[in-house]
Amino acid sequence: MKSKYSTDLTRSDFLKTIGGAGAAAALTSASPALAAKPVQKRPIPSTGEKLPIIGLGTSRVFDVDKSPEERAPRKQVLRTLIGGGASIIDTAPSYGEAEEVVGDLVHELGIRNKVFIATKVRQDGKEDGLAEIKNSFKVLRTDKIDLLQIHNLVDWKTQVKTLRDLKDKGKVRYIGITHYLSHAYDELADAIAKEKFDFVQLGYSLSDVGAETRILKVAADRGTAVMVNRTFGPRRGSQFRKVRGMKLPSWAKDFDCDSWGQFFLKYVLSHPSVTCVIPGTKKSKHMRDNLNAARGRMPDAAQRKQMLKFWDSL
Repeated sequence: MKSKYSTDLTRSDFLKTIGGAGAAAALTSASPALAAKPVQKRPIPSTGEKLPIIGLGTSRVFDVDKSPEERAPRKQVLRTLIGGGASIIDTAPSYGEAEEVVGDLVHELGIRNKVFIATKVRQDGKEDGLAEIKNSFKVLRTDKIDLLQIHNLVDWKTQVKTLRDLKDKGKVRYIGITHYLSHAYDELADAIAKEKFDFVQLGYSLSDVGAETRILKVAADRGTAVMVNRTFGPRRGSQFRKVRGMKLPSWAKDFDCDSWGQFFLKYVLSHPSVTCVIPGTKKSKHMRDNLNAARGRMPDAAQRKQMLKFWDSL
């Protein structure tokens, strides 16, 4: 069964409009020197453990069946992730088959000790939450989850007690809480201000800067790591449509950027409160391009303003 969803469709369509050599240049770094640089790492504030700043999201793109045709490209994405010096894989029980696909492919590749697995719980009530978490351990084929998050604030005051207990028992290394829509960020900020979460996950991009108004500051003040999803726009890659047929501004080279994907990711990654980003993909070539966004120079404060001004002018 081929997945009917993909966060990559808009990027693929964008590249088709460029055509030929232009598409090839847009997909991968035009600079071998950039590709040779290491993926940057940043510390998780609660422990100081350093984490690669780029990872992989699996919503929709890993929701596939067991057929080799569907799984082989995802397995190659994981090889590219690890081979490029990254490790984060974010998934959830609510992402269809994605969580099980991650567990199977990580097991087949023998890379459990090389990946940082993040998943979520989205249930009302203690017992239902525990049952979902128990199944996550099973399908992920692991006895320890690196990061367990409360998904979209669902019954978070109940679930946080379960997460803390699992962390105390050594079953979970870090705990977090998530939401992807800016209208929920006040509640999300209140949650991380009240409880000591290791991570907060949220949506943030050039076209959705709502996280900059309060929650990123609260996260910094509380020592909470920030993991960012929807980095290509709140409508799953919508930013690529906006720049269709356009060349990168020449000044993007000043922060080692040579593709639109890198441009979008580097804006997010250059915020001082952001720890890592997890753009989703099912294509190895896109994974390579995403990895290059985590290499080289990042925009400084003045360049970030220039990027936002440029974006708002489109």
